[in-house]
Amino acid sequence: MDDLDQLVSSLTPREENDEIKLYQNTVSVACPVCETPFDDLVVCKNEATSLEQIEPLDICVTVYEGSPLLFTHKH
Repeated sequence: MDDLDQLVSSLTPREENDEIKLYQNTVSVACPVCETPFDDLVVCKNEATSLEQIEPLDICVTVYEGSPLLFTHKH
């Protein structure tokens, strides 16, 4: 992935706190890892972050400039 700013400019911001930024993929952007559309992007602000999963998801993971990026795919 070349540019996180370009990617998130196509997404809808949903939540931000001290640990994460959450974006919803409302326009079916392809996941840079598996190349299928993803549902949400979670940008972790710290190297170590604990997340609670409330529903079963497939998750693709990559790192951009030291920040873990989680691309979620609902079943």
